[in-house]
Amino acid sequence: MGRLLRQTARAALLLAICGGGAAMPATATAQERGDVAVVVNRDVPVDNLTLADLRRLVLGDREFWPASLRVTLLVRAPVAHERDVLLKSVCQMTEAQFRQHWIAKVFRADAAVAPKIVYSTEMAIDAVNRTPGAIAFVDAAQAGRNLKVVKVDGRLPGDPAYLLR
Repeated sequence: MGRLLRQTARAALLLAICGGGAAMPATATAQERGDVAVVVNRDVPVDNLTLADLRRLVLGDREFWPASLRVTLLVRAPVAHERDVLLKSVCQMTEAQFRQHWIAKVFRADAAVAPKIVYSTEMAIDAVNRTPGAIAFVDAAQAGRNLKVVKVDGRLPGDPAYLLR
């Protein structure tokens, strides 16, 4: 009985963390949205990630940065452009598949920490700056505020061959 209660509590926590269906309104049309930058806390000893490495981080298959610094994954709420790009370009999953992946991962206790939800670019930037090991996905046009932008496959936002758009 105690195990069932813990699993139910984990599921409720995960749904809250992953957005739980509470959609935030999109403020820009698809045409107005540009590249999505991968930003990390200044303490993260990484300057470039392959798309495969990024996918492992986002899916919780890699929980630590080099030097044993725990990864704190920050993702935007459902309907946000950054989340859509993350799911399509990095995870190659639908919203439902992404949620199911994390629910299963938490139930199996395969991940120590589930993704944390952020509701705005400002919230993501603040959390990245305050949280050692944090990684987030933000509008590249707003990524200049004292943030460490990580290259993806050797490319930064704005490069014609950049993958996250």
